[in-house]
Amino acid sequence: MSAPERIPPRSVTPVDAAADAAAAELLARGELTVRGRIREASNAALLCTVALDGREASCVYKPVAGERPLWDFPDGTLAGREVAAYEVSEATGWGLVPPTVLRDGPYGEGMCQLWIDVTAEAELLALVDAEEPEPGWRAIGLADVGEGRTALLVHADDERLRRLAVLDAVINNADRKGGHLLPTAGGRLYGIDHGVTFNVEDKLRTLLWGWAGEPLTEEAVGVLKGLRGALGAGLGARLAALITAAEIDATRARVDALLASGRHPEPGGEWPAIPWPPV
Repeated sequence: MSAPERIPPRSVTPVDAAADAAAAELLARGELTVRGRIREASNAALLCTVALDGREASCVYKPVAGERPLWDFPDGTLAGREVAAYEVSEATGWGLVPPTVLRDGPYGEGMCQLWIDVTAEAELLALVDAEEPEPGWRAIGLADVGEGRTALLVHADDERLRRLAVLDAVINNADRKGGHLLPTAGGRLYGIDHGVTFNVEDKLRTLLWGWAGEPLTEEAVGVLKGLRGALGAGLGARLAALITAAEIDATRARVDALLASGRHPEPGGEWPAIPWPPV
């Protein structure tokens, strides 16, 4: 394994809030037509088109009826958690989750999320034969690559990923894999698959540990302060229709803990820190 291509510093693409709001309206009110099934998904995930007043877009529809039971999450709640993750993302102003709504569809109520076209760009994740990451990269940990060999798993030192690491800490994301990172041609980066989030117990599992224990950026601190206020107002009211009161309280507690420490969280010892498989 050779060293990955160095990621040059880049500015973060501004969020087009008006376009995102228009997409959410289209998803919520448009006519949903199933085009096929995304077979690699662990739960039922259908590729659809949604059309309204001459506008049309591709989207992913995950009906509640197609959710597989999980031992640590109540049945039938994953779709609501996906929408809750979008609501929190929108409240940050970072726009890290594609427009997502809860609506009725051909197979009953479910999550409907805008389809994101991914562009080929420099890698965000890599395995390298080294003890320390190259400049422009952050270490995640050692990975078994077979035949008794290990390699260092790294992710890009990218401000978009750093924002996503903060969001994941807030929503308690138990499954941030590499395949859930969607870079676009316009320079935005989205995270998807947020069904296993907002648990009241600490279940943070992610590949984005490169900033663990480091001070939060001033931007992140400002965003977290805004979230703390929003959770007691409009955001909290919107989340109440999607997750439980105890889960909202736990979210508020995680925000308070991040602000109190002023640092990115570090892996705990009671729960695997990295999802498997990592992609």
